[in-house]
Amino acid sequence: MIHITRTIIIDESEIEEHFIRASGPGGQNVNKVATAVQLRFDVARSPALPDDVRARLIKLAGRRMTAEGVLIIDARRFRTQLQNRQDALERLMELIRKATEKPLPRKKTKPTLASKKRRLESKRRRGEAKGLRGRVRGGED
Repeated sequence: MIHITRTIIIDESEIEEHFIRASGPGGQNVNKVATAVQLRFDVARSPALPDDVRARLIKLAGRRMTAEGVLIIDARRFRTQLQNRQDALERLMELIRKATEKPLPRKKTKPTLASKKRRLESKRRRGEAKGLRGRVRGGED
């Protein structure tokens, strides 16, 4: 069992790990050992997630979410499989924790009197500058 918050506990059987070869530094070892981890978590079918957290998690995941509702996290930062597994799991836990935070409702505010005056003054100055660009009227010679 993986404890995310006090109320959200994910069963380890819900998380699927695939090991793949990582690109980048590692010398000959990088061509022989599958150290990168691809963690898959089925957000759409997970019984551990409440509906509101699930919706926020799908939004937060962005491109990491498949059309079927599976969250995919690639971890290839480290040179060992164990460190990459821990990194992928920590990133999943952090993403779920962020999804549990309810966004604060937006409070409507009105512009201050000073900001209204500044806006109107800048509009007036801009209008004057544009007005000076017009045709030059012929003067009496």
